[in-house]
Amino acid sequence: MKIALLGYGKMGKTIEQIALQRGHTIVAKIDNSQTAFEVAQADVAIEFSTPDSAFANISRCIANQVPVVAGTTGWLADYPKAVALCEEHQSAFLYASNFSIGVNVFFALNKTLAKLMAPLENYEVSIQEIHHIEKLDVPSGTAITLAEDIIAETSKTGWHLGTEAGANEIPIEALRIDSIPGNHTITYESEVDTIKIEHSAHSRQGFALGAVLAAEWLVGKRGVFTMNDVLNIQ
Repeated sequence: MKIALLGYGKMGKTIEQIALQRGHTIVAKIDNSQTAFEVAQADVAIEFSTPDSAFANISRCIANQVPVVAGTTGWLADYPKAVALCEEHQSAFLYASNFSIGVNVFFALNKTLAKLMAPLENYEVSIQEIHHIEKLDVPSGTAITLAEDIIAETSKTGWHLGTEAGANEIPIEALRIDSIPGNHTITYESEVDTIKIEHSAHSRQGFALGAVLAAEWLVGKRGVFTMNDVLNIQ
């Protein structure tokens, strides 16, 4: 499989390493400063650039009917446009806020727990995320996904960045510490007890492997997909 890497920072380099180990070829490595590049030679593109570059990169792939796996967060105001472009060009597009297989299982666990906790009004829910100091977006895309999934299952109507939130909002505490790859904790707290679920990434390897697996799965398909489709999570 011929892969174009759109974004060649630490994550892009880790994806390259895993892709080569799995027998694939890297045909393009685009850093965040390049605005002119060719993607048509690739079987699939993997996009981990910056929030400012992501939509343009994704659009170029879709317009050239190159399937694109996107992991950049912080650009989702343009997500509906990407979906519309994909439908217009009959291409393939897969976005995930986190490609870790463990995190996607964690997403499913979070939704199940939210359903169980929804009728229990004496518990208050909060989210904490911790990442390395180089992460640009706050809160993380993973934390936003977790919050949105809780909102979908409960009476909460939104989320708020910071530990102080309104009665119907979920507070998200975002910390940037050293080189931590990514920790996410969901806490339900009452006067009598506390329930927590947590995912802690040990390295970028899990994110990168998931992105490569998603790219392998996406080739030959048309439509808009998520990691639930790749992992067959209902």
